[in-house]
Amino acid sequence: MILLRRAQVRVAPPESSVLSPPFVNDRLVKLRHLFETLAVAAAGGVALGLTGIPAGWLSGSILAVAGASLADRPMYVPTLLMRAIFVLIGISLGAVVTPATLHGMATYPLSIAVLIVAMAVISVGGAGYLRTVHRWGRVDAYLAAAPGGMSQVLAIGAELGGDLRAIAIVQSIRVVVIAVGLPAGLSLLGLAGHAPARPDGALSIAVLDELAILVAVSSIVAIIAYRFRFPGGLLFGAMMTSAVLHGTGVIQAVMPWWVANTAMVAMGAITGSRFANTPPRLLLNFVGAAFGSFGVAVVIAALFAGILISLMSLHIAEVMIAFAPGSVDAMMLLALALNLDPVYVGAHHLTRIFFVSLTMPLVARRSARALKIRSEPQKPPLKRPPFQD
Repeated sequence: MILLRRAQVRVAPPESSVLSPPFVNDRLVKLRHLFETLAVAAAGGVALGLTGIPAGWLSGSILAVAGASLADRPMYVPTLLMRAIFVLIGISLGAVVTPATLHGMATYPLSIAVLIVAMAVISVGGAGYLRTVHRWGRVDAYLAAAPGGMSQVLAIGAELGGDLRAIAIVQSIRVVVIAVGLPAGLSLLGLAGHAPARPDGALSIAVLDELAILVAVSSIVAIIAYRFRFPGGLLFGAMMTSAVLHGTGVIQAVMPWWVANTAMVAMGAITGSRFANTPPRLLLNFVGAAFGSFGVAVVIAALFAGILISLMSLHIAEVMIAFAPGSVDAMMLLALALNLDPVYVGAHHLTRIFFVSLTMPLVARRSARALKIRSEPQKPPLKRPPFQD
């Protein structure tokens, strides 16, 4: 019996357990889930992106992955890939800056100032509506009410642990309603036309050196900003670097369209994967909050636009498009189609995007810290020892 027990102790583990440790199987499962997530996101992004819907690549991937998540499919995006996506999106956003738009910002100081005040009031008013009527938290309410920059908003929300489901629904509905409703309204007034094809960045040997410099410098600054814990450092650092390089005319090359759209699709996959375990009733509440906050934003924007038109002799359609918190590409295409001043419209949307991108991370991070301090239990004060000689 003793020899038998010793023999049993010396028996080696099965060969399969040695060759297939648990962490290897776990990695294979995550890799399979990642491929499925990206495939679903690509299908949704292509479906809406090729139809010409503004922000269709992002919105389509969000809807597709969100639907798969609600159907209990395992949607997964690793953290390292998420950080790389933030950098690519920042580089693409900074490319909208040109020397002409910077000159336009200096040409219309009063109009730019009114726009900044309007965007601040829209943010405060929309967040106040969501907090008061729908009982949202401070961070989620502010990010959802931010007038524009959906990709930046979602990136900040992912960093701060916000409810990306609620934020994405409110932001997506705002983009879709503006993209569809504003052209339709201008068409009823006899101001609409046909938008020309958008010029996209083309990948060629002549621009490879500029693209390499753009990606390298933007990535370095993004990593530095992230290491110093700047809110949204990866996206904001890359965006500011790309904006400086393009605005000063040092770099003319932009990211190829398929790179920018791929980053948007991946960003949609990140957001859509957060819709898992969301009951339908909660989704309906999010939709109601989206239309309510959008109504608040429209009223505030119309009020400030009316004030500006009364002070300056500006074209009504130009002011409407410049103050609309919609997709930059869509608003620029609409301005060109209506033979409006593209520099005026572009300067205002550039100001809006950078104002939101600069203030939103700081306010959101401050709100998150305040909520964390309030949620922590208060420690009793230390009793001071009696005075001794």
